[in-house]
Amino acid sequence: MDTSERMIAVPASAGVRSFRLAALPVTRGLYAEIIGRCPAAGGDDRLPVTDVTWWDTVLFCNALSARDGLTSVYRVEAGRVTWDRHADGYRLPSEAEWEHACRAGSSGPHYGPLDEVAWFRDNSGDRLRVAGVKVPNAWGFHDMLGNAWDWCWDVYDPKAIGGYRVLRGGGWFDERWSCRASVRRRSHPSLTLDDVGFRVARNA
Repeated sequence: MDTSERMIAVPASAGVRSFRLAALPVTRGLYAEIIGRCPAAGGDDRLPVTDVTWWDTVLFCNALSARDGLTSVYRVEAGRVTWDRHADGYRLPSEAEWEHACRAGSSGPHYGPLDEVAWFRDNSGDRLRVAGVKVPNAWGFHDMLGNAWDWCWDVYDPKAIGGYRVLRGGGWFDERWSCRASVRRRSHPSLTLDDVGFRVARNA
């Protein structure tokens, strides 16, 4: 098992049922193993995979579920995705799930001193870093802040045209203020960015 597959149980909270979330973002190594290629050429297999669209993450989750003999969460049909909320396979976290796991019971903007828990503009050397090096939060999650933003399931603004999806967590080139538990960003689901990756979740 790739270390980025290790799942941690997250307790329920107001508005969030208990679920499981990967301790690390999906790495280049795991992505290449499941999909057969890595979108970001070169580099350490332990780096978070980036340059993936939101659609890519959906297909990855279904492929990982198939490998492990689980029921696929997503049904992709005619350019639309349906989430089977009873399926036991892998999926993206919802935005509420992501923030609950990031905070890990804390209430401040960070779950620890930012230099200790996150790679961002001041300390990253202007590049992506190997996943899992920085100090994890109280529940054992690494890189929830900094290094690479995480795609989430949710539409950023359901009332807006375009279906932009939510990004959370901040990245290696972001300023300190951007790497906070509450900060939201958006991107079109068909775009790739070199500071955006994802991690997988499952129902409890």
